Amino acid sequence: MPNDVPKKRVDVDNHRQLHTNRGDLKLEIFCESVPKTAENFLALCASDYYKGTTFHRNIAGFMIQGGDPTSKGKGGESIYGGNFEDEIKPTLRHNARGIVSMANRGPGTNGSQFFVTYGAAPHLDGKNSVFGRVIGGVDTTLDAMETIEVDKKYRPKEPITIEKVTIHANPLADAR
Repeated sequence: MPNDVPKKRVDVDNHRQLHTNRGDLKLEIFCESVPKTAENFLALCASDYYKGTTFHRNIAGFMIQGGDPTSKGKGGESIYGGNFEDEIKPTLRHNARGIVSMANRGPGTNGSQFFVTYGAAPHLDGKNSVFGRVIGGVDTTLDAMETIEVDKKYRPKEPITIEKVTIHANPLADAR
């Protein structure tokens, strides 16, 4: 577990649930460690930005990527209007299955796209902002997603869709 993740069980307010057509993924968001990245993701969730989007890239043993409203992997914008800078924390690493991180095209190019790891991906440490982890659905939903057949460009041959997001509360918005 990353060092700046609380050792004590966090409040339910740090949890979001992505309801997909393959099952649910319960996420813990690291609001205190990476506040700007967390705020972006939570605000996009709260606005239904991700509702109906598909995961457009699926590489077994590596990761599944989504968050693009065009579902082609070329779109998406942050709540800040365009891209925003990385929040790289040395203690938040791509060291396990179920790590949630921002997808980007290089430094300072975060928008709305994110990915969930299928396994450790240490080559991404220092390049992508880790902002959460899957705490429910790792052995069920993530497994089901990983087995979906893909084409030569790693696009799923069957859609993997975010049907809705459940938010119990947004701790960053509530703090204002």
